[in-house]
Amino acid sequence: MTVKYFCMVMRINIDCSGCYRKVKRVLLDVPELEIHLLEKKQTRVIVGGRFIPQDVAIMIRKKTNRRVEILDIQEFSEDKDAELTEDHKSMTNNNNWTLLATHQHQIETCLV
Repeated sequence: MTVKYFCMVMRINIDCSGCYRKVKRVLLDVPELEIHLLEKKQTRVIVGGRFIPQDVAIMIRKKTNRRVEILDIQEFSEDKDAELTEDHKSMTNNNNWTLLATHQHQIETCLV
């Protein structure tokens, strides 16, 4: 199975700041995830990258011991994938803020 660029919206119960830290730590440890966004009030987590969505949801469930509900999965076309890989090669020395800015369009399309 080929791994394509996905944007996945999940609902994870984030009650307190400890739960927030636990989920954030797990998201940072998953190497396939290129971007992530945690919305504490709406209990939503948005992740993007080259991964298999079901495998990432199962991994987050096992590591956080929290129920993970997949709300939406969007797959991006190959043309955008080619542009993203070129962007990643040119920005290997930049920080995460510029990486997040380049993927802002993908995050916005996930939220809609």
